[in-house]
Amino acid sequence: MTTMYDLAKEEYAAIGIDTEAVMEKLAKKPISVHCWQGDDVLGFDQEGGLSGGIQATGNYPGRARNFEELTADFDAAMALVPGAKRINLHASYAVFTDENPWVDRDALEYKHFEPWVRWAKERGYGIDFNPTIFGHPAMNNELSLSSPDKETRDFWIRHCKACRKISQQIAEALDDETLCNIWIPDGLKDVPADRYGLRERLRDSLDQIYAEKYDRVIDCCESKVFGIGLESMTVGSNEFYLAYAATHPGVYDLLDLGHFHPTENVADKLSSLLVFFDKVPLHVTRPVRWDSDHVVLFDDPIKEVATEIAAIPGAWDKVIIGLDFFDASINRVGAWATGTRAMEKSLLYALLQPSARLKELQDTYQFTEKMILGEQAKSMPFGAVWDEYCRRQNVPVDGGLFVEVSTYEAKILPERS
Repeated sequence: MTTMYDLAKEEYAAIGIDTEAVMEKLAKKPISVHCWQGDDVLGFDQEGGLSGGIQATGNYPGRARNFEELTADFDAAMALVPGAKRINLHASYAVFTDENPWVDRDALEYKHFEPWVRWAKERGYGIDFNPTIFGHPAMNNELSLSSPDKETRDFWIRHCKACRKISQQIAEALDDETLCNIWIPDGLKDVPADRYGLRERLRDSLDQIYAEKYDRVIDCCESKVFGIGLESMTVGSNEFYLAYAATHPGVYDLLDLGHFHPTENVADKLSSLLVFFDKVPLHVTRPVRWDSDHVVLFDDPIKEVATEIAAIPGAWDKVIIGLDFFDASINRVGAWATGTRAMEKSLLYALLQPSARLKELQDTYQFTEKMILGEQAKSMPFGAVWDEYCRRQNVPVDGGLFVEVSTYEAKILPERS
């Protein structure tokens, strides 16, 4: 019997695309999925809400409240997602027990994350890691590594050093590498009197943090254009971190899709960075008017990012894909599954584009044929290949996703009321 996929396979073969090879390639590309969608970025180590321009809006019932609930929800979500996965942790998700009681963030150790390592190893996941420099009393007027107060800076320097050491130990335990990403909300609400001093102190703090070298840690810093309450100036701008990365080998500039002006095209930045850097880490999110971290969808900005990753020579291995969204207004397992599937779907769509032929047409100035072929590729039977990929990965096709999410919700979430 001829299936929809059989017909799609033939149609793609006619334009030089091997759908079998595409699905095999996609299945091996890991996506680092953020743990903080499951509990609205609250973590396990502090009481109180968010700060630093971060908001998780909504009050959908059933938020995960501890390690057991968060990992159970993550398992449920990832069972609905095809392809290889990693988990991305913030330091605020340290697991404290009677044997390993609470410590402040500057005293965190590997032992506080051993439960995560055991859990990840059982599932074949890698782990990425982030210092948590927000939602803490030591945020001095929303300043941390750039604060004019030395005691404040020193606290966060110790925290970041601890996190880099933990990242190395996690990587050793998993025989892997760990991406360690530093993001700070530091900035000012009103017009600064001294921008330079803030950035000079941030540079000095980073120099201290990165003084010790680790062979299994991929270090990066995440820029931002502004935050709520920090509208006039953000210390860690893209210019600052890009310049820092360019002058400090082994440190990379992480691009978050929500951390730029709404008219900027983040996909366009990849080719520039890949000319100079051997790695480009990403946080894929969906900004709506500002850095609102909506659930990633299969939309044009994400497809364009994926197309760059698939088409630029070497980018498939050099671009490190992480997700970063949090929506407290909808089922969190559904959010995780939908957003991660959308990233996978975008990558599949990108791999199915005739990129080599389009490049050839561009380089030989055949712009009319390039335009027509590009338009043809948009209406190819992509959905049939996506459904086949999901079936082979033993996850539901799109039509079956809501049933799985709602069944889990009905079974598990009422117990958390």
